[in-house]
Amino acid sequence: VQLQASGGGEVQAGGSLRLSCTGSGIRLSAYAMIWHRQAPGKQRELVARISSGGSTITGDSAQGRFTISRDNAENTVYLQINSLKPEDTAVYYCGAIYGVQTYWGQGTLVTVSS
Repeated sequence: VQLQASGGGEVQAGGSLRLSCTGSGIRLSAYAMIWHRQAPGKQRELVARISSGGSTITGDSAQGRFTISRDNAENTVYLQINSLKPEDTAVYYCGAIYGVQTYWGQGTLVTVSS
């Protein structure tokens, strides 16, 4: 089982990014999928979650600018981030949850410059 997160990079404040999380050896459609992020010197925090049925939850710090979605045909989950701010700088991790089992990807770094 492998989750491959991609799409991070360095962008200027106000820009947008779309992060992708693609599964190998795992059928993501059966899993609730989450995005967490960890900024330098801070604890990891929930960004967004999408259930296997498509219901979404967005973390308090991600309200209004972050959108999680999934494409089951592509076995991929996305995180669209708009109006990026320097405080969004973090490593973004995707995870797949089924019951008590959670798989994590390796993370993708987003750096936002002012």
